[in-house]
Amino acid sequence: MKAIHLLIVCLFLSFGSVASAQPIRFKTSSVSFTDKKDKGDWNEWSDFVDANVLITLDAKKDLITINSNEVQSFKIKAYGEITDNDDVNIVPFECVDNKFSKCTILIITKKKENNRMQFYINYNEVKFVYNIYNVK
Repeated sequence: MKAIHLLIVCLFLSFGSVASAQPIRFKTSSVSFTDKKDKGDWNEWSDFVDANVLITLDAKKDLITINSNEVQSFKIKAYGEITDNDDVNIVPFECVDNKFSKCTILIITKKKENNRMQFYINYNEVKFVYNIYNVK
């Protein structure tokens, strides 16, 4: 089952590259965040700020790593159902971070926006989004 998930992730994220067990690497260009208001609604997203970090998805190890100043690691606990339609491709992961907090990570490709890619980290009280691109 893990091999099927790896194959699906590789096929959707590699844009025609040969699927393999090699980790998939992304570079970030910018990051934004939002947090919850007292009443449970979400605040507006912050302005994007430059962020040049490497994100590695290693499905063989069930691990996602963000190599920022403080390295963030996310253990993949479950691979969600992929959504793929004319507008978007969404690859979801249920994760636990290196501080044992649960989160959902989404890799979204916006097909009608020239295949623009974003990497979301969604916690209960805060969300982060990175604009990303594939590293060859």
